[in-house]
Amino acid sequence: AVPGAAMLRRSLWLCLCLCSCPARGLRIHEYLYFQVLSPGDIRYIFTATPAKDFGGVFNTRYDQIHLVPADPPEACGELNNGVFIQDQIALVERGGCSFLSKTRVIQEHGGRAVIIADNAYDNDSFYIEMIQDSTRRTADIPALFLLGRDGYMIRRSLEQHGLPWAVISIPVNVTSIPTYEMMQPPWTFW
Repeated sequence: AVPGAAMLRRSLWLCLCLCSCPARGLRIHEYLYFQVLSPGDIRYIFTATPAKDFGGVFNTRYDQIHLVPADPPEACGELNNGVFIQDQIALVERGGCSFLSKTRVIQEHGGRAVIIADNAYDNDSFYIEMIQDSTRRTADIPALFLLGRDGYMIRRSLEQHGLPWAVISIPVNVTSIPTYEMMQPPWTFW
């Protein structure tokens, strides 16, 4: 596909998503946007999807909050950097345990939300539907799914700059941003 056609498809998709966004929060098959403010080389607006049947919704806008990569990345047990996740948002990798288990680990460490990136680093277009596991447990914090390429690029930038976290704004109201000014990751159109 030509870049112009990809941008047109993305704009139409964005318009459809924005028209269905309820005032009380996000439902499945809807999108939430966040912007990385720092480091500057990944200062883009990213798209994420909420968990289907567990977790809370974003009722608060955070203009500047830390996005802290979990250590270990899969967040299936005790975290080495749990103290940094307190009152922040965790970036976690898919794999090793259920999406709900990861969300509960972050919640137990005081995180405000979790963004779970696909562990397929080349995934730049396929969103996974995060569902409840068979344990009947619950989680109260929002859980979002992020494309693997996006998660990889955020973590790579933090490693290159020697930073322990990114600063993000979440959620971002993209209706106030003209389509031609939307700073989406350049790899989205590759």
